[in-house]
Amino acid sequence: MDYERIVAVGLLTRNDVRLLGPSFDRLWPVEEAPHFRGLLKAIDEADRRLTQQRHSMPH
Repeated sequence: MDYERIVAVGLLTRNDVRLLGPSFDRLWPVEEAPHFRGLLKAIDEADRRLTQQRHSMPH
């Protein structure tokens, strides 16, 4: 099966999480993620690299 792994970062309320149910692999409360800005930058960098790799691959 060919699929892309999806990584999503969002700010949700506890009610949002309850409504969405067990559809997440991991959740971190913001107060427990002191390096949130760095995490977002790392995700953006990984996405940029993946996009570059895809564009440099022969079709």
